[in-house]
Amino acid sequence: QVQVEESGGGLVQPGGSLRLSCRASGDVSRINDMVWYRQAPGKERDWVARITRAGVTRYAESVKGRFTISRDNAKSTVYLEMINLKLEDTAVYYCCAERNRNFWGQGTQVTVSS
Repeated sequence: QVQVEESGGGLVQPGGSLRLSCRASGDVSRINDMVWYRQAPGKERDWVARITRAGVTRYAESVKGRFTISRDNAKSTVYLEMINLKLEDTAVYYCCAERNRNFWGQGTQVTVSS
């Protein structure tokens, strides 16, 4: 089993920055990709950024150039650095650890508002 816990959300003004963290615990040895998703009110959950165990990254078009995903395998932690935040980035951000199945965290709220 794997437990996933996100942190770092909050309220930020447009143009501001936030750094989210996601720590996995338990049987982390066989985790492959770690993925950030987000879900805005009334919308489906969409993937935001993905990072493989080797550090290869992919981003959704809507966040390219503004979000950076990174990973510290020694700490079983993945980060999402977000800059130039926009109103439409407001959502609950979820972290997913992919192994033989997906393990999800509870999510952390990011609110971008003036």
